Amino acid sequence: MKIVVLDGYALNPGDLSWNQLKNMGDCQIYDRTKPEEIFGRIGDAELVITNKVVLDKSLIDKLPDLRYIGVTATGYNVVDVKAATDRNITVTNIPAYSTDSVAQLVFSHILNMANRVELHANSVREGAWTRNTDFSYWKTPQTELAGKTIGIVGFGRIGRKVAEIALAFGMKVIFQNRSIKADIPEGFIQKSLEEVFTESDFVSLNCPFTNENNAFVNQSLIKTMKSTAVLINTGRGGLINEQDLAKALNSGQIAAACLDVLSTEPPLPDNPLISAKNCFITPHVAWATLEARERLMNVVLDNLRLFILGRPQNVVKA
Repeated sequence: MKIVVLDGYALNPGDLSWNQLKNMGDCQIYDRTKPEEIFGRIGDAELVITNKVVLDKSLIDKLPDLRYIGVTATGYNVVDVKAATDRNITVTNIPAYSTDSVAQLVFSHILNMANRVELHANSVREGAWTRNTDFSYWKTPQTELAGKTIGIVGFGRIGRKVAEIALAFGMKVIFQNRSIKADIPEGFIQKSLEEVFTESDFVSLNCPFTNENNAFVNQSLIKTMKSTAVLINTGRGGLINEQDLAKALNSGQIAAACLDVLSTEPPLPDNPLISAKNCFITPHVAWATLEARERLMNVVLDNLRLFILGRPQNVVKA
């Protein structure tokens, strides 16, 4: 039984172990795989594990031995699931492994905007405090989160966790979801998308990316935001019209944007957000805590083990 991991480095750059996977069969693990290398590596494989390497219909149809595709992520758009299903190939994903980590990064960005800790710590290191006339100084306004409004777009597991943390800071929580939530906990208020963007001091995008919400954060929606508002995106880069957001930032239409995802990753050098004013970008690290990756690895192994035993879990369908 041949197992091939096409792009294992992001999940395991060396601080985790592949040993359990290697014990399941003839296992070949590649850190990365270029498009022209894919067929040569999995042409005779029965079990394939991928993260970002695309397995489309034209490729799947050329793999007669393939029985299983394991996606090491929650999103599985890199696989043509219909083509796989038509061939009776099982496709699995990894749901809900990084909820706490993603919510934590949302607030890492929020707290950065509120206090700019690193900026001030660096100024002290550079001697600004020792040269200061007064006992205290600040290079940016210091903001208290209590009483501020956070608007959350998408009220799934991550959105709810963000809301829970916000309540602990004393924030007002409003949210928008594509369906009406019947089991809203006390302290959370469901509103329309327009109300969320108009009323919030911080807007956090925590919704899945679909054809319907492609680039829905555009000029017309951004202009409804407060001039002091901050937009946060830890969902998917495609949710935002990047040209429109860059223009809004550079003109001071909103105060800042904090982004962990972009439409193309790695970004192209001419992505307008990289040089936009008050745009704080992290390189898609919300999911990447050691603890989240350990959970991810465990589910990858469980998914494959249960498939081999004839009891597949986390199966996705077209």
